[in-house]
Amino acid sequence: PTSHQFSVVNDEFTGRMLSAINDLMLDMLAAIARKDYVDRRRRQKEGIVKAKSEGRYPGRPRDTELQQKIEGMLEDKKSYDYIQHILGCSRTTISKASKRLKQEDPKP
Repeated sequence: PTSHQFSVVNDEFTGRMLSAINDLMLDMLAAIARKDYVDRRRRQKEGIVKAKSEGRYPGRPRDTELQQKIEGMLEDKKSYDYIQHILGCSRTTISKASKRLKQEDPKP
């Protein structure tokens, strides 16, 4: 940031001083950017909590077609790896479908 002022530095002291100032400025700007990022994330979470409490934030809708495919494969005793590879979904999605399937159809 300050290097354009002294494009040709003749002595070592000035060069090191400018280098230190540049490093400090970059560190400060990085810290400010990080604080701004954290503040925006915090405000976003607060807004989501408020909207959920007011019933205005339902979240992402469930992909019922994918869920039915997963449940069918689970009923056919396919492995998580196979389902994940064929359908391109995450293990978490498969696990959630499996839990719902077990709750709907508990075995004696």
